[in-house]
Amino acid sequence: MELLAIVAELRLIAGFDAGQTHTTCRLSDADGDAVLAEGQGPGVCHLAAPAGPARFSQALQASWAQARSQLGAASTAPPPTRLLAAAIGASGIEVGAPVQAAARELAAEALGLPLPRVVVTGDERTALRGAMGRHRGGIVVISGTGMIAVGRNPAGLEHRCGGWGWLLDGAGSAMDIGRDGLALSLEIADGRRPDSPLRARMWAGLDVHPDDPHAAQAIKAKVVEPNFGAAGFARLAPLVVAAASEGDAAAAAVVERSALALAQMVVTISQRLQLEAPPVWPMGGALDHLPLLCTRLAAALELRCPGAQLLTPAGDACSGALALARDCLASAAADGAAD
Repeated sequence: MELLAIVAELRLIAGFDAGQTHTTCRLSDADGDAVLAEGQGPGVCHLAAPAGPARFSQALQASWAQARSQLGAASTAPPPTRLLAAAIGASGIEVGAPVQAAARELAAEALGLPLPRVVVTGDERTALRGAMGRHRGGIVVISGTGMIAVGRNPAGLEHRCGGWGWLLDGAGSAMDIGRDGLALSLEIADGRRPDSPLRARMWAGLDVHPDDPHAAQAIKAKVVEPNFGAAGFARLAPLVVAAASEGDAAAAAVVERSALALAQMVVTISQRLQLEAPPVWPMGGALDHLPLLCTRLAAALELRCPGAQLLTPAGDACSGALALARDCLASAAADGAAD
């Protein structure tokens, strides 16, 4: 009589971080805390865009499939798996808006899950949950190409500031710093400000020669090219911060304005949620890679929100998504909607 090996089924939860450039899926044991695998997929775009729904579904399915394939990478017979719940933090998801409900339905269909076992929220919310770790409240401040902040108090109430799109609301972002620095260079060019090394630095960043008599006109044309946009301005932010670090007063004022804008979001959230001396977790490319901005943010918080401390996040957005997926599974079980 042939004996068949019995392979235990893996009961999984999934946490997704769906950004505009790529999507990460992290898998964890539903009955424990162990992280078992991670996979990558393409990025998403706003769900209201023509390709939005298709890209959202593809991003989830591709990253989930790659993560699942990693589970059997060390053996010839991958273990059977069962996904019990998933949480997705995605770029462009506005909490409480119709787009959130639409994304949840798409996610449930893409992953083969019933709605009660799926959470879809903004990626700033999963970033907050991941950063908090064992803290019961706090605020995450994100400054990259754009900016946003969101906080949570011990009662579970949340409040968000910023993140309303670069055309309307960019104060504190790399986009804003780069744009304002470039604007200063044009004021220098037409004589409203005395010349400084900032002008040559900014123009070199755009491959425009500082002695070109038509340089200002060339820059005006560059910034309206279809592929320039927010990312084009954001790429110039390190040049402004470098000039500020070298003592350029006008560039330093740009950095200071951005730091104050980020601090004001922390102050507002603290007041709305009645958080005293909150932990604050800085995130995003600008705060990670532009030390002067982070330093000036800390100084602004010391004056405007006494006791607030900039801390290292306990985990990332995928960690936060996994925590939400675990909560979702527990809630579904309590409601009789899980196995």
